[in-house]
Amino acid sequence: MDGWAFVGIFVVVAAVLLTVPLIIAALLAPRKPNPIKSETYECGMETYGDTRVQFKAQYYVYALMFAIFDIETIFLLPWAMAYQEFATIFPLIEMIIFVLILVGGLAYAWRKGALEWF
Repeated sequence: MDGWAFVGIFVVVAAVLLTVPLIIAALLAPRKPNPIKSETYECGMETYGDTRVQFKAQYYVYALMFAIFDIETIFLLPWAMAYQEFATIFPLIEMIIFVLILVGGLAYAWRKGALEWF
């Protein structure tokens, strides 16, 4: 039962750390916000025109692809750091397969035109 005591303490601390900021925010939040403070604010000047600008969905696809390949770097770095400790060729083959899958995804996106701006 001693091993589960740490889990119980962790759950209680996590619950406290989640609920205390929510309770404080609810107590300190203004009840009736001023309508002037609810207006759109743009660099100290009144906005003109439509304040909601729609972005092309292609920009989001480009950002997602950047995030995917950025995460790939996070997976490759520890592997590269521990490369000298590998005794067999299996980790090298495994990483080559991983990179080939990602290159295949990049080629697919490139062929579909996901990287084109216009």
